[in-house]
Amino acid sequence: MKIRTLEELSDKLAKDLVWRKRELSEIKSLIEQKSLSNQRHNALLRSGVCILYSHWEGFVKLAAISYLEYVIARKLKYNQLSKNFLALAMKSQLREAKETNKPSSFIPVCNFFLSQLDQRCSLPEPKDAISTASNLSSEILKEITEILGLDFLPYSTKIVLIDVKLLKSRNEIAHGNDYSEMPDREAYIELHEEVITMLEIFRTQIENSAALKKFMHN
Repeated sequence: MKIRTLEELSDKLAKDLVWRKRELSEIKSLIEQKSLSNQRHNALLRSGVCILYSHWEGFVKLAAISYLEYVIARKLKYNQLSKNFLALAMKSQLREAKETNKPSSFIPVCNFFLSQLDQRCSLPEPKDAISTASNLSSEILKEITEILGLDFLPYSTKIVLIDVKLLKSRNEIAHGNDYSEMPDREAYIELHEEVITMLEIFRTQIENSAALKKFMHN
C-alpha cells in the first residue's frame, strides 16, 4: 500500500518497528541467560549480531522508502521541492548530460531550470532511489540522510558502531568466518540498546520531516 497520509506513514513505521523490537528482545533475553553452555552462548551471539544488523538495515530502508512514497503522493511541482528532493528528481537528467560529455547535452537541463520548474515533479521509484547495497555503512547512511534531507549528526558519533560492531561483524559471521572480535554478553546488550536508539531516532526524524513539510522549498 502506498503511503498517502501522515497517519499512514506513522502507522507503517510504528508497526514495522514493533515486530523488530519484539524479535530483538527475544534474542537479547536468550543471550542474557547465564546458564547456557559456552558453545550455545557463542552461537546465540553470532546469530544476535546478524539479526541486529538485519533489523537496522531493514528498518532504515523501509522507513526511507515510505517517506519518499509520502513525498511523491504530495504531487508537488519542482519549484516546491526542497533542494535535496529537487536534486533527486533531476538525477537522471544530470547523469545523462554528464555521461555524454558534450556541452550541448546540458541545454535541456538549462531549459528545464528556466522554464519547467512549475511543472509537477517526477521523482524516481522509491525502491530505485533508496539503496543500502546490502551493506548499510555510515557512508551509505549519510547518503540516505542527505537524499531525504535528514540530519546525519545524531549518527556521527556512532560511526565505529555502525561500520565495525554492526556491519563488519555481520559480514564476517555471514561469510562463515571465526570472528575473534565477537562481543561478549555485556557488549552485545550495549550494542542492542544502541541499535534500538538509532532506530527510534531515524523514525522520529522521518515523522518530524513529514509533519513539518521539510520536503518543501522554504
